[in-house]
Order: sequence, then structure tokens, then C-alpha cells
Amino acid sequence: MVTFLSGGTGTPKLLAGATAAFPPAETTVVANTGDDIELAGHLVCPDLDTVLFLGGRVLDRETWWGIDGDTARTHTELRRLADAAGLDSGPRYLSAESQTSGREIARWRRFSGVAEFMHIGDRDRAVHLTRTGLLDEGATLTEATERLADAFEVDMDLLPMSDDPVATLIHTPEGVMHFQEFWVARNGDPEVEDVEFRGSEAAEATDAVLSALSEPVVVGPSNPVTSIGPLVAIDGIERALRETAVVAVSPFVEDEVFSGPAAKLMEAVGYEASTAGVANAYPWADAFVLDEADGTDLDRPVVRTDTSMDDEEDAARVARAVRDAQEVTA
Repeated sequence: MVTFLSGGTGTPKLLAGATAAFPPAETTVVANTGDDIELAGHLVCPDLDTVLFLGGRVLDRETWWGIDGDTARTHTELRRLADAAGLDSGPRYLSAESQTSGREIARWRRFSGVAEFMHIGDRDRAVHLTRTGLLDEGATLTEATERLADAFEVDMDLLPMSDDPVATLIHTPEGVMHFQEFWVARNGDPEVEDVEFRGSEAAEATDAVLSALSEPVVVGPSNPVTSIGPLVAIDGIERALRETAVVAVSPFVEDEVFSGPAAKLMEAVGYEASTAGVANAYPWADAFVLDEADGTDLDRPVVRTDTSMDDEEDAARVARAVRDAQEVTA
């Protein structure tokens, strides 16, 4: 049995070839939910859904989000209506009072559906509607995720990190903004002063997550701050990681990041933007998989391979290196 911590696109890319080393029936994925937002009253869970669509063999592998070949007629019409009505197309937060009322799981990240700043496909939207409907019927996010995974015939077990709200908020000179505004609407351009995981101090890991974390854990090459950070900010999860065997794949080659805003965000929260910085951010990791061109000297066991992942064959190579690293820590 093995458990992957997943967020963004790094870990899903690894999961695309993980069957070369880890049978799906023996694999659990715990996904970040700090990136989630409520858009037009519907809960959107990007990191859960990337794994959901990957496991359901419908993921758009060009973008690594959304459903391959999906149409976006509703999204297009929402944008057209906003433009015709002269409405601002930027992220439109609901009022401060609305942010903490209503459905608790969506606290601190509620947006109006006017102009819809995130691209939501039509089939994708059906997932969000179903998820939100199940929540309104009384299901937990864990239960709703299980139902959706069944619908997509996902072979792995897929779990949200918590059934409680945790919102990843980026502090900038322009004010506090949700990660989706920072990354999707603003292309990661604002300067970052700090990163907050609001709600994490009160959030609890579910029994299902804690049980999964009693098995060996793999942290894929996801963003250490906004993809893995929200999980580790939950006390029960960090404690569990300290008590189990953990192998982490660096998203850097020395000080060069593969993709995304990881470097900028790591520097903002006080870590060097490098593999060495990742090791400092992951004191609970027992071993690392590094790129063969990465000469970083770490104080823990290291297995090296080509960690670029352009296809499933590449991902399989990295997955086998992860298995080798697990053997070193056994």
C-alpha cells in the first residue's frame, strides 16, 4: 500500500505512470483542497478533479486540468453576458459577510459567477454541480468525492485532505487574494509577501486520511507551498508524516523549477528556491528522488534519475525511482 500527496500538476503527472511501480488498487491519493473555491454557488475542487479525471481516463493531458474535448458554452455565454452588460470580468468576491455564511466548506473563497474568471467546461461543470448537490444533501466532501470517483471508475482511492475549510490566501502589496485569483486571474504576477492557509489551525484530517498516512507516503513534484503546504498545515497530517516513511520528488533541479510559481512562493515564505529549500520545507521526508543533473548534497538518502515527465514512460521511470527510494528507507 502507498499514499500519494497531490496538488497542482506535479503529482498527477507522476501518477500517470505510477502503475509501473504501484498497483492502483493499493494506491491512495490525498489531494490538496486549499485551492478550492465556490464559484456561483458551486464548489470547484481543482486538485481533486485533476486526479479524478486522470483516474477516469478523461483528463486533458495538454493542460493537465479539465476534461479532454470538453465544450465551454456556458462559460462563453457568461463572459459574453458580462461584457454586454459592462460588468467587470475580474474575480468578483462575494461580500465579507457572505464569505463566512452558508456552506462552511467554502468559507473565505466565495466568488460570484458573473464573468466566471476560471474556465469551466460543460462536463466539468456537471461534476461541480453534483458535488455541491451532494454536500447540500448532507454528504461530507470525502463522501461526495467517493461518489464521483465511482462515477468515473477511478481505480485508486481518492481523498480530500479534510472535510473542513482551508483556504490558500496570498498576501500581496495589493491586498490579500485567493490563490486562484493570484494564479489564474493574475498569472502569478503580484509580488508575494506571505502565504496563509486560513482555517488550517482548526481543520482536522479525517480518519480515512490518517489511516492512509499510516502507509508509506510519496510526495510528488508539486509546489511545496501552495500544493503541499495546505496539507502539512493541518496538524494531524504533519504529525502523521513524521511517523511514517516518506519519499519526496523535488520539483527543482538544483535552483531551477520545472514549472509554476514554486520559486516565487518559496522565497516569500522564507525558503530557498531550490532542492535544498524543498528539503528544509520537508523535514519529515526520509528520502528524496532528485534529477540526475541535480548535484544537491542532502542529509538524507537520495535516488537520482531523469525527473522530467513528458509522458507516461517518463512518469514510470520516476515512479520506479520512488520505489527504489522507499527500499532505501525500509
